[in-house]
Amino acid sequence: MRHQKKTVRLGRKAQHRNALLANQVCSLIAHQRIKTTLAKAKAVRPLAERMVTLGKDGSIHARRMAFATLRQKDAVKKLFDQIAPASSERNGGYTRIIRLGQRPSDSAFMALIEWVDAPATVEEKPAEEKTAKKKEPKAEAKPKETKAEQPKAKEKETAPATEEPKKKRRWFGRKSEGDK
Repeated sequence: MRHQKKTVRLGRKAQHRNALLANQVCSLIAHQRIKTTLAKAKAVRPLAERMVTLGKDGSIHARRMAFATLRQKDAVKKLFDQIAPASSERNGGYTRIIRLGQRPSDSAFMALIEWVDAPATVEEKPAEEKTAKKKEPKAEAKPKETKAEQPKAKEKETAPATEEPKKKRRWFGRKSEGDK
């Protein structure tokens, strides 16, 4: 029986699990929110909240304890300077987990974990840049099509009116009905 064995194992040995959770908390500190599996998000939450509690203390000892767990100086600095002061009036519950549904590849349940007191971040800007990049190749393809259509128009004018113009071959190499 597993009485009083709370540790979420995540299918890893203790050292690997501790490194994974520390890196997840550092990413959460750096990016304000991370997308991960639901099991990992639930395992990250207690560690992240413990780190904010240390950050609210603000002593040298608390800073050293946080560094011993996270092992990244810039993450500890940001935790103590920005995140912990933002949560100074809150007595717990510094993070929120938002379920996102299942991942298409392996159907793992996904979740977003984020700080409750973090300023609202807008993620639409990267999405707009991606759509702009996608539109550019289409815009380039259209002028090429118009250039290809102009010679065909000249061919039609020079060809006798009784003949039907040749049908264009399909892209996958099959011959059209007229070419057989």
